[in-house]
Amino acid sequence: MQQNSIKKNGEKIVSRRNCLKLMGAFGLGLAAPTIIAKQAEGKHLDNLHSISKTRPLMGTIVTITIADSSRDKAEKNIEKAFAKMTELEKIFNRHADNTPVSQLNQKGLLKDISPELADVLHQSSFYNYISKGTFDITVLPVLELYKKSYESTGYSPSLKQINEKMKLVNFENIKIDKEGVRLLKDGMQISLDGIAKGYVVDQAANLIKLNGIKYALINAGGDVRVIGGSGPSKAWKIGIKDPLEKKEVTELFELNNGAVATSGNYENHFDKDKIHHHIIDTSTGDSPVQTISATVIAPTVMQADALSTSLFIHTPKNSIILAGSLSNIEALIIAKGGRKYRSSGWNNITK
Repeated sequence: MQQNSIKKNGEKIVSRRNCLKLMGAFGLGLAAPTIIAKQAEGKHLDNLHSISKTRPLMGTIVTITIADSSRDKAEKNIEKAFAKMTELEKIFNRHADNTPVSQLNQKGLLKDISPELADVLHQSSFYNYISKGTFDITVLPVLELYKKSYESTGYSPSLKQINEKMKLVNFENIKIDKEGVRLLKDGMQISLDGIAKGYVVDQAANLIKLNGIKYALINAGGDVRVIGGSGPSKAWKIGIKDPLEKKEVTELFELNNGAVATSGNYENHFDKDKIHHHIIDTSTGDSPVQTISATVIAPTVMQADALSTSLFIHTPKNSIILAGSLSNIEALIIAKGGRKYRSSGWNNITK
């Protein structure tokens, strides 16, 4: 993966390292990368122009790599993909004013829903159902409570405060119909952070494919989608970060067409011991403690994104059972202490 700045027509394209500096300067939160992705050595892409560009987007850093016989075609499609992602971010960004999601959170009602937002909301409902409620986009009030408590006191909120906010957490209190979307309780808010980024990456990947690109990789802060390759000789190498930090990666494998996403307690945590972090178990109002990393391989990033969050919350054994009940899904769960749980087909995909 290209790390240095390059120039195109005299314009400097920012590198991953400079992206980190830029985001820090503007106070943008950045989760620790959970997946390392790059071109596999000595395979399909050797005789093609491989172009990579990295930019800050969706609260993280996004790298798009395209390999094609035409350098110009590769560069143009990277620009089109970034433009598509930037356009979609304006729908799902809850931090910026006047986006549909921020308006819904402020008013509890949104009448004009774009097809993209409607799609993600319906998909969120599906994953809430199959995860038995562990994937719940209404968890934002609890997350904000933890954030404010640690920022102001350095400690977690009280049980009374948590229980009060938990009254607002229930996907069934979202009403979606032809008139729009309504949050049925005052104070309810949603966060699509666990699914929208995957959706955006998938849409950019679909655009790249429609434009005739055969080999591409999008890495959005560890949410990865790859295009290209066939048979045993695979095009892209994927490394999953070791959550115990004993080595750089805990699993390394190659992938052709598909997606990978990891949820971990080391991504975005409130305390130095990583006991309280951005993943909340909606049955307790607290962060799960049994799992430290959940990785999902799926056909799309949206699937991998939502399921990795869901599997992180379940116990490791129940996570593997859930993954095994779904088509074209494989999972790796790393429990506290380092024990690994793998779905039945994990080794077949990753060998």
